[in-house]
Amino acid sequence: MTTKLRREDSVGSTTAKDEVGLVRQAHALTADLTTPSRAFYWADLILTAAAAWGGLALSATTRSLPVGLVAGLVSLLALYRGLSFIHEISHLRPRDVPGFRLGWNLLVGVPLMTPSMMYEGVHNLHHAKDRFGTPRDPEYLPLGRFSQAKLAGFALISLLAPLGVILRSGVLIPLSFMLPAVRRMVKTKLSALVINPDFVREDNDKTRPDWLAQEVGCWLWCWGVAALTVAGVVPLRVVATWFAVFSLATFVNQLRTLVAHYWQNDGERMSFEAQFLDSVNVPPPALLPFLWAPVGLRYHALHHLLPRLPYHNLGKAHRRLSRELAAASSYHRVEEAGLTPALIKLFRRVKSNRVPAEVRAARVP
Repeated sequence: MTTKLRREDSVGSTTAKDEVGLVRQAHALTADLTTPSRAFYWADLILTAAAAWGGLALSATTRSLPVGLVAGLVSLLALYRGLSFIHEISHLRPRDVPGFRLGWNLLVGVPLMTPSMMYEGVHNLHHAKDRFGTPRDPEYLPLGRFSQAKLAGFALISLLAPLGVILRSGVLIPLSFMLPAVRRMVKTKLSALVINPDFVREDNDKTRPDWLAQEVGCWLWCWGVAALTVAGVVPLRVVATWFAVFSLATFVNQLRTLVAHYWQNDGERMSFEAQFLDSVNVPPPALLPFLWAPVGLRYHALHHLLPRLPYHNLGKAHRRLSRELAAASSYHRVEEAGLTPALIKLFRRVKSNRVPAEVRAARVP
C-alpha cells in the first residue's frame, strides 16, 4: 500500500530540500518493489537465450531469404536483450538470484566474449555521486557538446565491437599471460565496458578466480570456434551471421546510449538533482522501447534515482511515482517520447549548442 502524496498545481524550481524529499518519497513509495523475482530473472534469461541462439542458427542455415531475415531480426533483438542483463548483474547481490551470474555468463557472456567482469565494479562507479559526469565516470562523456559528425562516429564505431572482443579474447588475453606489460594493459584499459576512453580500471589488480575463469572461458571459446571453423565443422556463414547480428546489436545499444542522458556536463561535479535531470525515461505509451531499451533500460532516470529496483518492477514503480508525486516534482521533467524524437533533439541541440531546459534549471549558480 502506498501513501498518497499531495500534488501541486504549479511547477517551479526545486531546492536541496526538495531534492532530498524526492529521494525519500521515491523510496517510501517503492519500498515493496525492491525484491528481485528469481523466477522472473531465470525465465526471462532462458527464453531470451533460446530465442537468440535459435534465431541465429536458423538465420545462418536456412535457404529462404525471408525466413533468414526474420530469424536474424529475432536473434538480433534477443541477443541485445540478453546482453543487456549485464547491467542487472552489476546491481544484483549474489544472494538475490543465486547462480544467475554464472548462468548468464554461460548462456550469453562467454559466447559473446563479453563476460560480466567487464561491467561488475565498473558500472557502479557511474552511480557514485562524486563521480557522475566527471572525468572519473567510466560511462559519461559530454556528448551533448560534440559535433554532429562526432556523434555519428560515436554511434558507428560500435559496429566494430565483435572485432574488438575477438582480438581481446583470442589474442590479447593469451598473450597477457606471457607478457606482464600486456597483462597490465588488459586489466586496466581493456577489461571494462566504458565510453570514457580515459578511464583506467583500478579494481582489477588482484586476481579474482571467477573473473580469471571468465577470461579463460572467452579465450577458449574464441580459439575453439576458430578451430572448428577452420576444420569445416562450423560453417563460415554461422560465424559471419554471429558477427553481423552482434554488430547490429551493439549499434542499437549505442543509439540507446545517446538518449540515456542529456550529456551536457563539462566535467564538474553535479548535484544529485542535476544528475537526475541529466538522465532520461522513455515510458509508455511508447511501445518500441521494449525492444531498443530492454530489461528496464527505458527507465534510465528512474534507475539513477532508485538503482536497487529490479528491472521487472521499474514499470510499476514509474506508474506509482507518476501518480503520487507532486506536479512540481522534478521526476516529471525527464521524459522523452521515443528513440527517434530523442535522437533528433540531440542532433539539433548539438548543432545549435543549446543546453536542455531541464539541465539549465538544475545548475547551481
